Amino acid sequence: MTSSTHPASTGSSATPSTATVQMLTPDGERLDLDEGRRAELEQAVGAEALAHAAALTADDLLGMYRDMALARRVDTEATALQRQGELGLWASLLGQEAAQVGSARAAAPQDRLFPTYREHAVALVRGVDPAHVLSLFRGVDRGGWDAEATGVSPYTLVIGSQTLHATGYAMGVQRDGAVGTGDPARDTAVLAYFGDGASSQGDVHEAFVFAATYQAPVVFVCQNNQWAISVPAERQARVPIARRAAGFGFPGVRVDGNDVVACYAVVRAAADRARAGEGPTLVEAFTYRMGAHTTSDDPGRYRPSVEVEQWRDRDPLARLEAHLRRHHGVGDDAFAEVAREGDALAARLRRDVLGMREPGHGEMFEHAYAAPHAHVEADRRWYEEYVAGLEHGGAAADGEERA
Repeated sequence: MTSSTHPASTGSSATPSTATVQMLTPDGERLDLDEGRRAELEQAVGAEALAHAAALTADDLLGMYRDMALARRVDTEATALQRQGELGLWASLLGQEAAQVGSARAAAPQDRLFPTYREHAVALVRGVDPAHVLSLFRGVDRGGWDAEATGVSPYTLVIGSQTLHATGYAMGVQRDGAVGTGDPARDTAVLAYFGDGASSQGDVHEAFVFAATYQAPVVFVCQNNQWAISVPAERQARVPIARRAAGFGFPGVRVDGNDVVACYAVVRAAADRARAGEGPTLVEAFTYRMGAHTTSDDPGRYRPSVEVEQWRDRDPLARLEAHLRRHHGVGDDAFAEVAREGDALAARLRRDVLGMREPGHGEMFEHAYAAPHAHVEADRRWYEEYVAGLEHGGAAADGEERA
């Protein structure tokens, strides 16, 4: 384990270098720590993070590999389904598996996670059926999954707004007395995911202010994949994003987002701090979006292919596979079993997606309140009558007046 320096993706001379926490090299070697580097890392992320990384067993690491491989298989299948017209859109996670799996595995069962719209591996780790994720992108489901059962809130399309939701939730957790009690089954942390593009949104800065002011138990996990659609990160962030935390008065750490061990250790330590009542942390997972922003995007129009090839050599799955083979004796059979599981999952997802029914017109009103509400029922009746009128070629004018 050590700290290293990553080159900026597009080589902007205005972007200063930043120490980045890394524990596995791109070749899968575990970095040794001399005394000086250990002290540097302990100061940056705490001795606890190093202990969390050291405690990972071969089974733990193989489990992380499985999660990343399954998430990538889901991503591949979903991309194919979109290209075949079965999904309206898909936001690929390709290349960001380590940042998502490492951080999600660092969360305790009672923790609450607030994703944006690309955290498919986070959802998978927390037990969300990928079919529920795909139902959102097929446009046949307005909710997705049970947020209370999984601890994962629904996806958010409004850029950065989930950081405010997360901070508000964390302040509620604090007021419920579920922070700093010393009870590991009670103390709760909140993880808020966002990207480098969202870091320019006012919502994110407001969330930082409230989290810092109230010492809310939030871990802000920024996946800096270096492209906000077609805008490179250095155009909107003149210093590394992790450094912004200092201006708000809480710690910021930059971690190699393609190193699942480092991501796990850093987020685990930050979540421990949050649960202990020591306030928020900003974790910048420095990674790379290997695919398009969404399937409606063409990155070939704005991104040099040489840059993509450079990052292909830092593939998070290949890195962990090399480490498992070389240092833990994991052989072909284990990886073949994961591949078979991925194929079976992809086949099941395809069947589920093709079998999804269109929602009824009135279903959007079913979960507005926990109990029936007269105004909601009135809106439902009006809407169903309006749609029925359209289907019979009438009532459009009345609908336009009501709208």
